[in-house]
Amino acid sequence: MRALCARQDGVVTRQQMLAAGMTPKAIDGQVRRQEFRRLGWGVYQRAEHAHSAAAVLRAAVYGAGPGAVASGPSAAWWHGLLTSAPPKPSVTVPRNRRVKRPEFAVRYRDLHRLDVSHVRRLGVTDIPLTILETAVELREGSVFLDRALQKHTALPILRAVHERNSGRTGAVAARHLMDAAEQGGSSAAERMLHQLLNRAGLVGWQSHLWSCGYEIDVAFVRARLAIEVDGWAWHRDAHRFRADMERQNVLVNAGWRVLRFSWHHLKNEPSRVLSEIVAALRHAA
Repeated sequence: MRALCARQDGVVTRQQMLAAGMTPKAIDGQVRRQEFRRLGWGVYQRAEHAHSAAAVLRAAVYGAGPGAVASGPSAAWWHGLLTSAPPKPSVTVPRNRRVKRPEFAVRYRDLHRLDVSHVRRLGVTDIPLTILETAVELREGSVFLDRALQKHTALPILRAVHERNSGRTGAVAARHLMDAAEQGGSSAAERMLHQLLNRAGLVGWQSHLWSCGYEIDVAFVRARLAIEVDGWAWHRDAHRFRADMERQNVLVNAGWRVLRFSWHHLKNEPSRVLSEIVAALRHAA
C-alpha cells in the first residue's frame, strides 16, 4: 500500500485499498487513527503526504469514478503545458453518471478513446484535445495555442480532434482560433493595428513604407517611429527570425525607433499597444 501511495501522491481509492487486501474495518480504523485522511467519497490520502495540487486533482478524478478524466487547464498542467495548476480542478465525466456535490468543475461528456490517455496513473484528456479546450478558457488562449503548435502538436491533428468533438462547449471559439493560426495572422495583425490607430485618432502614419531596402509595416515618418507586426510564432522558422532581426538592426542604425507587436498583443492587449505607441511618439516630439 505504501508503494501505491508513493506512486499516486499519497492518494488511493477505497477500491484500491480493498484490492490490496485491506478489510473495510481496517480502512475505517486507519482513518480514525488519522493514518489516512478522507479527501472525498471513497478517496483517501496517506497522512504523511502533502495535500498538494497533484493530490487535489487525483482526488477529484478518482472520486468522480470510472471513466472520469482530468480535462481543460487541469489536464494541460498535468501534461506540462501549463506551469501552474488551476485553482479548481476540471474533470470530464461520462454522461451516464452524476457526481454528488462536486468541489470541482464537472463536464458530462463521453470521450472517444483516442482522446484519452493515462499519465502518471491518472486519466487525462490527450494532448490535442487538452490544447483545444484549454485555449478557449485562458485569457491569452491564442498565446497558449501558438506555443503548443510550436512544440506539441500540428494544426491538422487539432482539426481532426476538433471535428471528432464538434459538439463540445467552446467548439466555435476553438475553430476561430485555429482559423487565425492557419492564416498566420500577419495581415490580420496589420488590420487590427490600422483600426487601433484610426480609433485613437492618430495621424501622420503610413503603411508599407520602404526605407533602407525594407518595407516597414507602419511608419510615423516625422517621428522616425517604425512599427512592425508579427503573426503567429509557429509560422516563423529560423531563417525568418534571423531576417527580421537583421532588418530591425538596419532600421535602428538608420535612425528609426522600432516597436514590435504580435497578433496576440493586438488581439489581447490593444490598450497596452496604443499606450506604448503614444509614449514613443511623445518621446520623439
